[in-house]
Amino acid sequence: MTSFGDLLGPQPTLLPGDDEVESDLLNHKNPAEVAAEHPTASIAWAYLAEAALDSGETIAAYAYARTGYHRGLDQLRRNGWKGFGPVPYSHEPNRGFLRCVAVLARAAKAIGEADEHARCLDLLEDCDPRAAEELGVE
Repeated sequence: MTSFGDLLGPQPTLLPGDDEVESDLLNHKNPAEVAAEHPTASIAWAYLAEAALDSGETIAAYAYARTGYHRGLDQLRRNGWKGFGPVPYSHEPNRGFLRCVAVLARAAKAIGEADEHARCLDLLEDCDPRAAEELGVE
């Protein structure tokens, strides 16, 4: 049984961590520098997206989040994800991708892109039913 209780569903996808990126960000290195040095790291894009959204830069937040989202999809696929199935929020390395999806949802809502907002909420629900709540997305 998967950790989400589906006997027939795929096993959860658990992304590998990136100690260097995570260390840089935790040590307050500029996220733009981290993203430039590690452009495939969704977590760096998540930091940029969240900061932009918090500063009222909705379009920049949307762009950063979309970049991190796509980088995360690439990484998920490389790790066996087939476009569906659990991506648990509880697994720290998955959070960069999930945080990008959450910011993308919030930014889409802010600019009136209702379809994108709904798609992002659906993706968060599919990945982990607790993710949207954990990330403060409605």
